[in-house]
Amino acid sequence: GSQSPRRRELMSGIDLPFTTVTIDADESYPAELQAGDIPMYISRSKARAYAHKLLENDLLITSDTIVWLHGEMLGKPKDESDAMQMLAKLSGQTHEVYTAVCFWDKSGELETWVDCTKVTFNLLTSDEIEYYVRHYQPMDKAGAYGVQEWIGYVGVTRMEGSYYNVMGFPICHVYERIKKYLY
Repeated sequence: GSQSPRRRELMSGIDLPFTTVTIDADESYPAELQAGDIPMYISRSKARAYAHKLLENDLLITSDTIVWLHGEMLGKPKDESDAMQMLAKLSGQTHEVYTAVCFWDKSGELETWVDCTKVTFNLLTSDEIEYYVRHYQPMDKAGAYGVQEWIGYVGVTRMEGSYYNVMGFPICHVYERIKKYLY
């Protein structure tokens, strides 16, 4: 249940058949939620919005990713200016990337978990930030960056946790959980 090209790429990499579906779900969340609770709430909302369409042997996987910096959630930027502001905030800082993944099958079994990766950025110049925003597509990415792109090459100095979680899908953990449905 994702339109993310990065999630599709990562799922393809584990050589299991899957189908991508579009889910129209409300991605708002209660204001009191913090950090990993936000993507957990949203990934469950996505699952609930599609669960009635599941067939007998279907396994629905939904996910959501946020960037968390000093008590503030950085989602997808609204425009280029917003993207540049987000990247300026991340410059020289360590932030957390939280990705929640929800599994839902026809029996109604629901399993949701959150993965967290700490990411440290170099100090970025305004020219570097502007270059990235103008030459790449940060608008569909939490925190306005893709670690697998230019900004990750030149800006990320340290990472604690899953690289693929920062891309938006902790595929190793997803695969481990999928195995229980296969065997």
